[in-house]
Amino acid sequence: MPKKVDRQERRTQIADALMRVAAQQGLEAVSLRHVAAEAGVSAGMVQHYFRTKDEMMTFAMDVVRDRNEARITAALGALGPAPEPRDLLRTFLVTVLPLGDESRADGRVALAFLAYKAVRPASAPALREETAQMVSFMAGLLPDGDEKAAAGLLALMEGLGMYLLGGQYTDAEALAALDAQLERLF
Repeated sequence: MPKKVDRQERRTQIADALMRVAAQQGLEAVSLRHVAAEAGVSAGMVQHYFRTKDEMMTFAMDVVRDRNEARITAALGALGPAPEPRDLLRTFLVTVLPLGDESRADGRVALAFLAYKAVRPASAPALREETAQMVSFMAGLLPDGDEKAAAGLLALMEGLGMYLLGGQYTDAEALAALDAQLERLF
């Protein structure tokens, strides 16, 4: 009798291998062959679960997004039943920033995925929607609900993320810059 395989689990295993290849060698190194080798499966098996590289990339991006959302939800939930808006906002931003080695590896992959999506016009509506949701969430936590200030805070977070990934800022320097901006807003 053939072994029963969980399709979602196998697709996630392949997506994890894709992310390891992307983190170690860059997104340009991602191919069905390289991902299969990293996952320890045949290229034919990868093609069984993903017809194209774009399909595999889209699934992997969804896995990254879902994991980030779970990490954010857990961090915000750890604040307790009635946290202050400033604490919610800071926790959200700190959780998204690539602080620490593991988070930096995820951040490099997320940055590569963002660059991948940015040159695909079909991705633009989804990117706009994700950005609008983040700005709306952050504006709802600011004392005056200012969406422009929230957009600026999002830009600060993205810039700090780039500096962390590039090694220009240490974790402490990035957190100090973030805290200084939050102090201005609150």
